[in-house]
Amino acid sequence: MIKKLLKKKWVKLPLFLIGTVTVLFLCFYASIYLGFWGDLPTKEELSTLKQAEATQVLDQNGQLIGKYYIFDRQPIHFEDLPQHLIDALIATEDVRFYEHDGVDNKSLLRVFFKTILLRDKSSGGGSTLTLQLAKNLFGREKHKIFSTVVNKLKESFVAKRIEDIYSKQEILTLYFNTVPFSDNTYGIESAAHKFFNTSTSQLSLSEAAVLVGSLKANHSYNPRLFPERSQLRRDVVLKQMIKYGYLNANKADQEMSKPILLNYQYFNHDLGVAPYFREAVKKELISILEEYKKPDNTAYDIYNDGLIIHTTLDYKMQVLAEEAMKEHMQMLQNDYEISYGDMAPWKNNTSLVQNAIKNLDVYKTYKEIGLTDNQIQDSLSIKKEIELFEWTGNTTKKISSLDSLQHYLKFLNTGMIAIEPSTGAVKTYLGGIDYRYFKYDHVSQSKRQIGSTFKPFVYTTAIENGMKPCSYFSTKEITYTNLNNWTPKNASEKEDPHLNFTLEKALSNSVNTIAVKVLNEVGIPKVIDQVRKLGITDSLSKEPAMALGTDAIKIKELAGAYASYVNQGKGVTPYFISKIEDKNGNLIASFKPDILETPGYSEYTRQALLEMMKSTVESGTATRIRTTYKLENDIAGKTGTTQDNKDGWFVGITPNLVTITWVGNDNYNIGFKTTALGQGANTALPIFAKWYQKMNIDPTFDTITKSKFTETSEEVLKDLDCKPEKRDNLLKRLFGKKKKKKRFTTE
Repeated sequence: MIKKLLKKKWVKLPLFLIGTVTVLFLCFYASIYLGFWGDLPTKEELSTLKQAEATQVLDQNGQLIGKYYIFDRQPIHFEDLPQHLIDALIATEDVRFYEHDGVDNKSLLRVFFKTILLRDKSSGGGSTLTLQLAKNLFGREKHKIFSTVVNKLKESFVAKRIEDIYSKQEILTLYFNTVPFSDNTYGIESAAHKFFNTSTSQLSLSEAAVLVGSLKANHSYNPRLFPERSQLRRDVVLKQMIKYGYLNANKADQEMSKPILLNYQYFNHDLGVAPYFREAVKKELISILEEYKKPDNTAYDIYNDGLIIHTTLDYKMQVLAEEAMKEHMQMLQNDYEISYGDMAPWKNNTSLVQNAIKNLDVYKTYKEIGLTDNQIQDSLSIKKEIELFEWTGNTTKKISSLDSLQHYLKFLNTGMIAIEPSTGAVKTYLGGIDYRYFKYDHVSQSKRQIGSTFKPFVYTTAIENGMKPCSYFSTKEITYTNLNNWTPKNASEKEDPHLNFTLEKALSNSVNTIAVKVLNEVGIPKVIDQVRKLGITDSLSKEPAMALGTDAIKIKELAGAYASYVNQGKGVTPYFISKIEDKNGNLIASFKPDILETPGYSEYTRQALLEMMKSTVESGTATRIRTTYKLENDIAGKTGTTQDNKDGWFVGITPNLVTITWVGNDNYNIGFKTTALGQGANTALPIFAKWYQKMNIDPTFDTITKSKFTETSEEVLKDLDCKPEKRDNLLKRLFGKKKKKKRFTTE
């Protein structure tokens, strides 16, 4: 009977077709297995899986402050996975995870009959965690035909091999370490830090459900972009946990009643805490790693090798410094713009704007390809949507590149560094007001005239060479005929020409005329030699005007030199990387403080100068530290303001911290309109003061804020115990022979 049926055409044809399709499918299946559609990873390769890992940048206490990565991934161990996170994943993504061997045949049959034949979309999918892991690890290739089928079959082969090699716990760990989350984040540890600022082990049930829920569609369920949608998806995850017995209904109801509370951390380079610092660390790290090789003699890759960079930065201190800077700079910017009004140079100074245009990279590019100035002007005048920085909130406007240039010409910028004076370890680092819009780093790149912050080095040289602190100098102006009749002037034009100040009075009140006289008396070569002993290597002018800070010095070098006043006379080199480890915690390199071996001056000189700079705070140019900001900390300091109010400076010295702060316009042709507004005491000092106000409230910083200067010796106190000022003899002034104004020349 069967033989007769098989001879009939209507039976033979279907059987032939079925046989042909079966053979073709088996050949197709074999071609995939044999690698004709792309190689499959072998069991040996799967047993040594390696994934690109983000390099982590940590503060002094191990707090994560940034990463360098192509794919943001931080691997963890199974022990770090809380049970409710595992339960949420299995209940939502693969409830039969512990029963299948990588491919869930029951689920596939369910998908075929319910989803495909009966069109029941609620029946779920057939993908397993192991299949998803295979896709996460090796991605999918595009083929001209059968691309989806080829990739799914390849994943099934890989999934079965993974199951043969790894335990279920190891597969879960691999999955959590490789699965993509929202915002270009790979792995649960990176996601936990990014969205909730916590580690995986500390994720709450609700937080775990949010992250697991986002796996279904990591953009659509991004909790940062779509909080309501994400919350609904979180609740679906919690209901799945109830359904499969991982969670009781009461607990689930409690969690579902709570809103999602994100603590989002921006680990991309332009945002987050200390972006200028992270960029400086990256540059130094790349340079350092040129001298080191991995065990296999290949070069380290900071974007893929998962290095751990330990830095000296204090995360909490940095946050407070950034807050203080923003509070002050917003107010100062407003005052600055009001002071100029409609006469602002960025609005009316055509030559200034034109010169700024010629410094633009795009202008230089247009010039190189042969465009005329008129053509360049036309190109830069095209209007487009541009996001603009504003202290009151960024705005997007349709403006031209020329309009944008004029907008940014008005902004004041800042640089600030605080170091531990005994080591040079950098504790805070502010390279500018906002890294997104102002990439130039004023700590490590900028060199600006330092104004009166140079004067302490002049007085240090004088005392070190035998001049007594109670030496008196006249405040009277002197004209230097061999310097084109240069006449240094004091900030106060009402200065009595018959007054004589001690060195302490002259320094604390930043008297220009006396600083130049002291420099000339002690000699320029000796001052330069003294500065070199403190670690400053920047070039100096060797002119009398250097006493007024006309030379440009980097903030970092200035900080290292000032550290000497609370570090036994020894300058330091500021540093910020303490050690580098590989992803397993093995030490690659470590770095010790670079402290000058020999004191730059005597202990007597150190104590005398520190007392003088204490007077700057108590009765000199920095008194608003006490009067306006009510700080009672032990503080010595020095203000600085350069010619035409281009730069404002403040040096804050406390026993365990030395801070340098600068404020000015990036365009050196634009200064403050008035000295009252542009002086260092008004521009730079408030950032320091507001920062210390914040630290004073937090007992975390008691070792900084409550520290006391060491006692000053009786000898120094005695030598400083004199009237701060005296007047010329009255009879001599009234009856002495009248002389022509004396003109002095330099040595």
